Amino acid sequence: MDKLWAPWRIKYISAANKKKGCIFCQAKTGKTQKHLIFKTKHSLVMLNIFPYNNGHLLISPRAHLADITQLNDAQLLDLMHSLNKAKDLLEKVLKPDGFNIGINIGRAAGAGITAHMHMHIVPRWVGDTNFISTVSGVKVISQSLDELAKRLKKCLKQKK
Repeated sequence: MDKLWAPWRIKYISAANKKKGCIFCQAKTGKTQKHLIFKTKHSLVMLNIFPYNNGHLLISPRAHLADITQLNDAQLLDLMHSLNKAKDLLEKVLKPDGFNIGINIGRAAGAGITAHMHMHIVPRWVGDTNFISTVSGVKVISQSLDELAKRLKKCLKQKK
């Protein structure tokens, strides 16, 4: 059997086994500002540090709620406005061909963080699944989170 070494994945495996608190609540209190892209009255948008694709963002309410049905109208509207703003930002900075946008509620649905509901927005490009991901199940992401965070935040500042 061939082996493909991916030592950077140990951070994800280790994080999954440690309960360090809610990443969204940490971001809203300033503990994980590095990859926080923007926040609003009721929502926050941050880079997924274990992305499915370059530019993978997480959009969550500030309120620590497990299910979208627990959000009030103001929170829901703000969440959708934040999704639109995040999509617009990704279009300007990364120029993807499309997006996957979704919500996973519950572990059975694929939610890695079940206690704080959030949405995923994943930029996609025609051909972004190629032979390496198809044949060997490996995804190559060619931009660092730090570089992408800087570009997204710079674009936000230019709009003001």
